[in-house]
Amino acid sequence: MAKLSNLEPLNVFKYFEEISEIPSGEGDTSAVGDYIENYAKSHSFRYEREDNGNIIIYVPATNGYENAEPIMLQGHIGTAGMVLSYRFDAAKNQPAEVNIIDDYIFAKGAALGTDDRAALALCLAAAEDKSVAHPDLELVFTCGSNSYLDGAESLDIDKLKSRRMINLNSQQEGVLVTSSAGGLIGKMNVPVKYQKKKGNKYRIIVSGFAGGHSGRDVGKYRGNANIIMGRLLHFLGTKVEFSIVSLSGGLMYTAIPRDADCTVVVEEKDIEAFENLIADFEATIKNEYKANENNISIYSNYESESEETVLLYKTQERVIFLLNTVPDGVQKMSQESKTRDLVETSLNIGIMRMDEKKFYLEGTIRSMISSAKYALSDKLRYLTETIGGIYTETGDYPAWEYSEDSELTNICSSVYKRLFGKEAKISGVHAGLECGTFYSRIKGIDIISMGPDIIDAHTQSEKLSISSTVRTWNYLTSILRTLNK
Repeated sequence: MAKLSNLEPLNVFKYFEEISEIPSGEGDTSAVGDYIENYAKSHSFRYEREDNGNIIIYVPATNGYENAEPIMLQGHIGTAGMVLSYRFDAAKNQPAEVNIIDDYIFAKGAALGTDDRAALALCLAAAEDKSVAHPDLELVFTCGSNSYLDGAESLDIDKLKSRRMINLNSQQEGVLVTSSAGGLIGKMNVPVKYQKKKGNKYRIIVSGFAGGHSGRDVGKYRGNANIIMGRLLHFLGTKVEFSIVSLSGGLMYTAIPRDADCTVVVEEKDIEAFENLIADFEATIKNEYKANENNISIYSNYESESEETVLLYKTQERVIFLLNTVPDGVQKMSQESKTRDLVETSLNIGIMRMDEKKFYLEGTIRSMISSAKYALSDKLRYLTETIGGIYTETGDYPAWEYSEDSELTNICSSVYKRLFGKEAKISGVHAGLECGTFYSRIKGIDIISMGPDIIDAHTQSEKLSISSTVRTWNYLTSILRTLNK
């Protein structure tokens, strides 16, 4: 028996549950694609299913809306999530076990996959509901082999007439997302040379930082362990003599590094000063970050007296120079009147490594303004090449830039205030969205993104608010009814 069958609007929750019962995941989208294709056939809607799995369904306008401009409703096929370890091996073949507790829908032992099953359910329900007046609808469901951004990039946009688009992938009710960051990965490679040196080997640890996502959490001004390590090495170098054996930090370019590790050789005469300086530096950093970091630990461990392969002095100077001059963190806040609390441009030096040939930094650049993204990347290139290194860019994706003149935003804001008696919040996302790809590929397109409340998205604790989904449905259908011009 369907567990959501007593919930209204019936078709929204029916489609959500049926899609949840289909085994799927990120990169495994064919079964959900088959379901959507069969939906289009059963309703006699014209549709296109592309070789990569993208699906477009064309829904004719209702009476009185035939001459209105068409609108696109958009979501992606496939879910982004994680499962509990005991189900990991079988996760690909397991549907979500949908349950209800109080106002929330959740899945036992796994992520619910609301991103993007909720969007699919809202789109399918809106298309078939005879009580919902609307212009021509183009339901666009994207998918890709590596991420849902791939689908938006490969979609045949010549098949679309819409120049207005509602993306239903947002996760907070009452927030109209009107912009998102573009981004790229900047890779800095500096050649290194080594020599043999005897001395006292120490391992330096910088740890305990809160870390977080390089887009969502960068505005919280948390410490970056890679950058802090660079500061420490510079500080030590002004007081004592040491040589670097190894240097590493961070796990992913999208994560703010929590820990960094450096092995050095210290001369006998500098041991006491070296240990005291590290303690002093720890106190300094704890004081600087006392408002937003609670568990910082910076220390050294003596390992042995030995001969090690260490960086040449000039090489070491270049490495420390780069770590102390490379930008990191928030570079600029948005200056738009409605999004002044949003980070506009940022950089996260997420990965630091050193091997026998090179010292390597990898950073994620994000910006709501395309030109600012490339300007920051150029700065990294100039800095890297100045010290004899090689700089490369990968993973470039476009920004969705905020527009004060968005007619669709004005319509959606007006409808929200009429329905709920308060203003919708206009915001942006300092991360990449499909909307950015549509914005860059379709000239003049007007986009907003909205959705119901999703708690702890992409985790095994994920929950979808039932009451918020109902309000989002009423809001969406009210918007569609106003689009009769």
